[in-house]
Amino acid sequence: MRGFGRVLHNLAAVLFWPAMALVTWGELTPSPPHLEVHIWDKLLHVTAYFGLAALAALSLKTRRSLIYAVLGLILFGGLLEIVPNLTGRDADWLDEAANSLGALLGAAAGLIVLRLVDRPSHD
Repeated sequence: MRGFGRVLHNLAAVLFWPAMALVTWGELTPSPPHLEVHIWDKLLHVTAYFGLAALAALSLKTRRSLIYAVLGLILFGGLLEIVPNLTGRDADWLDEAANSLGALLGAAAGLIVLRLVDRPSHD
């Protein structure tokens, strides 16, 4: 990994856990900010898990680790769809489908960015 790729890797590694905490808070808080008034709820789920998986793809060193991370994000998203019943919110299997789609798309996007960043220059 060269120059910009290394910076991107380190930045993604630093941002992953605060992003994970923010997504967890957003899914568990009984009264989250009402962004869905202006943005479709499922788009919020796709975007959140896209970001988490993209950060994971950029920060992890192997594809095997990324596969485990994406599976972990999908399972974590499922857990966060079960737990809201305890906080007064409704669980929705379509939210989990959106979480899963976002995780898969984010991992793919992160791998594409890595491939572009690590491509040798032909000056």
